[in-house]
Amino acid sequence: MSLSQSTASASPSVKKIPTHLITGFLGVGKTTVIRHLLAQKPADEKWVVVVNEFGQIGIDQAAYPESEAAEGEGGLKVQELPGGCICCSLGVVLSATMVKLIRLHKPDRLIIEPTGIGHPAGILDTLTSETFAPVLDVRAVICLVDPRAIEDPRVQEHEIFQDQLSLSDILVLNKTDLATEEQTARFERAALGMFPPKQRVVRAEQGKLDLSLLALGRDGAFYAQEVAHHDHGHSHHSHDHDHDHDHDHDHHNHGHDHHHGHSHGEIAGASPEAFSADALQKVQPGQPVQLSGEGAGVYTIGWLFHPEDQFDEAQLVNWLETVPDLLRLKAVYRVRNQWQFYNRVGSESDRFPIAYRRDSRFELISPQPFEGVKELEVGLKACLKGTN
Repeated sequence: MSLSQSTASASPSVKKIPTHLITGFLGVGKTTVIRHLLAQKPADEKWVVVVNEFGQIGIDQAAYPESEAAEGEGGLKVQELPGGCICCSLGVVLSATMVKLIRLHKPDRLIIEPTGIGHPAGILDTLTSETFAPVLDVRAVICLVDPRAIEDPRVQEHEIFQDQLSLSDILVLNKTDLATEEQTARFERAALGMFPPKQRVVRAEQGKLDLSLLALGRDGAFYAQEVAHHDHGHSHHSHDHDHDHDHDHDHHNHGHDHHHGHSHGEIAGASPEAFSADALQKVQPGQPVQLSGEGAGVYTIGWLFHPEDQFDEAQLVNWLETVPDLLRLKAVYRVRNQWQFYNRVGSESDRFPIAYRRDSRFELISPQPFEGVKELEVGLKACLKGTN
């Protein structure tokens, strides 16, 4: 019997479990953030937290309330997976542990805290796999960063740090009370210039995040009923640490993607031009949504493709290289189960693997209005696998 079948047999009306992947480099404060979220947990909900440490001796579990972590009391169960990275060597263990926890505890919410030196893409692939897709509602991936890292080339240039940024849907600048305003602002500017854009870029102090951040889906959906349940049920703490911003810049930073937004109690809306949440919720496999705009003598056109759409890379690269008269072309696209980033300025281009997993998207920037848009879209769609 599959996981979805066993879950369905236990409950006639199966509701997918909101599932949150909270990533971040070593020492950025993931455990502290999760503890603050747990302090706001509705009393009538059962949460499961999966903690992974790279070392052989598990310590992080001790940072959570001891009786609850050990016995599952108070609607909380903390499960530790020490001795490796759950996105690599412990991948099979993660799947088996998840199946056991879901069947045993039937949680209302699931939070996963991977090691700070682990590639998170493998975890997301597991959570969205055929095994778990029927029972898990994977929400916007949250990545914590320390703004002071912008001055540390060992962190900035680390492949795992870059993967964590690329994969995340929400970027939290934590420890802003320890960083200078200049450091925080510099990181924000870099984040806002990344492609594709993030849903949110949020400031936080001492790991304090509002629970409403967990109500954001990967497609930009906002589950307002969860916030209402939290507000009118029993909130433990009120936090006044986040700041409300909404910016939209168009600069590029090695393919790592970000947008912006901060909140007091409720999550502020992202710019539709930047994140295109509405378009993401309308897109269907094989049927991209087209977006266009203009300003300051520059014209843009872009397409959003469904996460299930896969491209023939050779054919697509040929299309990307031959679109004429462009100032800029940026793209992230799926090839089999991997995503690639592509950047073209004038006649120069580069491409490389990226941890991004949300969708495929293309943005063309031109100094003159686009002609033959229908032909461009036909050519792009012809690069999808299975269309030839």
